[in-house]
Amino acid sequence: MFTGIITHIGRITHVAPLGDGPQHGVRLTVLATPDYLADVGLGDSIAIQGACMTVTTLDGGQGVFTVDVSAESLARTVGLDAPGTVNLEKALRATDRLGGHIVSGHVDGVGTVLELTPVGESWRLEVLAPRPLARYLAYKGSLTVNGVSLTVNQVHDRPDGCAVSINLIPHTVQHTTLGALSAGRRVNLEVDMIARYVERMLALGVQDTPA
Repeated sequence: MFTGIITHIGRITHVAPLGDGPQHGVRLTVLATPDYLADVGLGDSIAIQGACMTVTTLDGGQGVFTVDVSAESLARTVGLDAPGTVNLEKALRATDRLGGHIVSGHVDGVGTVLELTPVGESWRLEVLAPRPLARYLAYKGSLTVNGVSLTVNQVHDRPDGCAVSINLIPHTVQHTTLGALSAGRRVNLEVDMIARYVERMLALGVQDTPA
């Protein structure tokens, strides 16, 4: 589990195919810092651009680790198939503060940036989410964009999806990769977990409580 509070900006330095066919995934080499990886061990979970991955090799002294990304994950995410900067978050500990919201690290869909515009000291980020995710998006609700926990300020349903407007404070722009977004860029989205459970309960209807 994660909170959507980015703790480090790393860099994918190498992408190695794990096979020759489309059914194979890739192995990512990710550069962080020795300090950041000091408490990380093999098998630990780290969210990369909002996608939960497992550390498969680790060189803490060099600040480098690798993860294996399946073909399924590659098909349902963006930003995990080429070198570049990435948002990182280590898995939540039971004693940590839940500074964002409950995040699973399972990407629900890929959205498209409509605009990133300065407004005063902040920035207005507008993202078009796929239409199937519209029912989970609400005013003042939570949405994870490339692993960052954000609050939705406006929701506008459109024939081609759901446009959400989000305010980015300077700290978020400076300490995540969101400041480098531009119109047309694709982003990983994860909706609020509680919204998914509410939908499930409503779909089943009211049921008798087991004796």
